[in-house]
Amino acid sequence: MANEALVASVKQVLALFREKKEAEGYAAYKRLFESPEFSTYTPQEQRQAMKLMITLKVIPSSLSPHLVEGYRSAMKPLKALIAAHDDPGDYELYGICQVVTGDEKGAADSFRKGLTMERERNPQSDLCGSLMKWVAAV
Repeated sequence: MANEALVASVKQVLALFREKKEAEGYAAYKRLFESPEFSTYTPQEQRQAMKLMITLKVIPSSLSPHLVEGYRSAMKPLKALIAAHDDPGDYELYGICQVVTGDEKGAADSFRKGLTMERERNPQSDLCGSLMKWVAAV
């Protein structure tokens, strides 16, 4: 992330998680993702910030309300990225948000769409493998 303001915001959020202040951390992510400035960052900067929160290997069995709201707040900027760039990685992130927020059918569709696109680009990629695992999981 090159943008100094974004880096500072993310560092503050990560500090909250290091201090075991999970509710405050997800609330800070929500403020960041919903801020007018967030949409002015480059797509790559937005993705990097959202990946810090979103990227999960397994969905936790217990989802706190603040965790769900954090993920829900990432969905709008991810929709905008998908509309503008149609990148398979964005479909994976969006699908994870859908799983966390209770939309498993929508998540399955997002994962399949991303997988189809990534298979056309590079069937041997790590992203392709990750998407195949998500498709099998939902």
